[in-house]
Amino acid sequence: MGLVYSPESSQEYLLVSKPHPLRLQRSVAMVDVSKWPLFKLLSTQELASIRQACIFGASANEAIYITHDDEVYVLGLNCSNCLGTGDSQSTIVPKKLDSLTGKKLVSLSYGSGPHVLLATQEGELYAWGHNGYSQLGNGTTNQGVSPILVTTNLQNKRVTEVACGSHHSLALTHEGEVFAWGYNNCGQVGSGSTANQPTPRKVSNCLQNKVMVSIACGQTSSMAVADNGEVYGWGYNGNGQLGLGNNGNQLTPCRLIALQGLCVLQIASGYAHSLALTDEGLLYAWGANTYGQLGTGNKSNQLSPVQVMTEKERIVEIAACHSTHTSAAKTQSGQVFMWGQCRGQPIVLPHLTHFSSTDDVFACFAMPSVMWRLLSMEHDDFLTVAQSLKKEFDNPETSDLKFSVDGKYIHVHKAVLKIRCEHFRSMFQSHWNEDMKEVIEIDQFSYPVYRSFLEFLYTDSVDLPPEDAIGLLDLATSYCENRLKKLCQHIIKRGITVENAFSLLSAAIRYDAEDLEEFCFKFCVNHLTEVTQTAAFWQIDGNMLKEFICRASHCGAFKN
Repeated sequence: MGLVYSPESSQEYLLVSKPHPLRLQRSVAMVDVSKWPLFKLLSTQELASIRQACIFGASANEAIYITHDDEVYVLGLNCSNCLGTGDSQSTIVPKKLDSLTGKKLVSLSYGSGPHVLLATQEGELYAWGHNGYSQLGNGTTNQGVSPILVTTNLQNKRVTEVACGSHHSLALTHEGEVFAWGYNNCGQVGSGSTANQPTPRKVSNCLQNKVMVSIACGQTSSMAVADNGEVYGWGYNGNGQLGLGNNGNQLTPCRLIALQGLCVLQIASGYAHSLALTDEGLLYAWGANTYGQLGTGNKSNQLSPVQVMTEKERIVEIAACHSTHTSAAKTQSGQVFMWGQCRGQPIVLPHLTHFSSTDDVFACFAMPSVMWRLLSMEHDDFLTVAQSLKKEFDNPETSDLKFSVDGKYIHVHKAVLKIRCEHFRSMFQSHWNEDMKEVIEIDQFSYPVYRSFLEFLYTDSVDLPPEDAIGLLDLATSYCENRLKKLCQHIIKRGITVENAFSLLSAAIRYDAEDLEEFCFKFCVNHLTEVTQTAAFWQIDGNMLKEFICRASHCGAFKN
């Protein structure tokens, strides 16, 4: 699997005409990284600083991210020194990799050890982590505790893409050459033998004089796509993952004859299965199928490519990862399908999801929930509808209506209020001229309460202290805003104290909030001695006080 950054902002795969007509670059994805649990450890400010990120590791317990300032940070378990921090300590606090500061990342991949490969915009190749099979390419088997520059046989070469299998590595150069090194028990290095390869070695044989444009790795297999759309595979083939029509290992690259006549744009390798996408949007799959990862409707392995999703519309993106048995695809209209091992379930046919990105499939259903590619949070200042609405609340430049509360103005938009609130919809339809600016005086509610109400219509959220939430609860009851009413009750419950408990109970009774009333009543009973000593208790209406004492008595609150 190679994780490649392209500056274009499309989610689809891009054909770049120079230097090769079919050079394929995987473009960036617009995905919320907080869907991966490890990123929940970061603050809002740290999340906002992320430009690119990747979750990796045997249990998806390691993360690397790059900021908008081109600083590289890591966090997580640090198995086999895969964080590159110079030590073997795990960390839940992001640590900066100073040696990579300022290096613009274009491709990243990881193995099962894990080991990590990283290619920069200048074509440099860095590696660190597990190195028991020389998969770092530095000629040793010593673990790489920090990023090292890999240069053997790559001098004057510009690396544009990297891919890692379980314990072997591939690199693709700007000239279309493929280099391989590391574990080679099944021929996955393509050298013609099964001896491990300690440093990068050019993969030749039938790749000689071919210009390769994309690479991918299964656990112990390797794949490459040529600029004319031909596909080549080598290494382990026990499940047919090379697509050659047999299950014999291949020590050197072999062309997939079964795909002859098709122009393949993208390949993706799972643990032991492979996917290919053609320039006509057709999807082919082959290899292991124990979990239904081929999407053929059964669990039988396929030694040769078979077309899947034939009844669906054009496919524009495929996804798989060498550490999972999960497959995903995205169609031209944006539909995302998943199949294979999905949270332990074998899904044997492509299943339509509610996701908008193949990355979400791996975040929510893959085991482990790693990222199948490098994610980018570059959004060119794009705001979602929800973000735009939030930004425009109380903006006098775009508003067409003002509320005056306690002598202060709140600027809003009639259209938003009409869409979001039945109260305003009825008001504007009955009384107001849409073409005129209006100032509406509000005197029955306080400024903080009414501002919070209007802001809720723009954001779906409320941020008020419990005492003000009582007033907002009154408003929500008056305007029949049931969701707002529930939010207010939630705020009040979280902010209840001995001092305000009886006041909150009174408000709950007054506004017919039964759930809140029960909650406040139980709190008062549980803290009866303290509550009865507060000013709020003795200022209560006589009938309400009598009702409370009677009800508390029935609960046994006054028994010795």
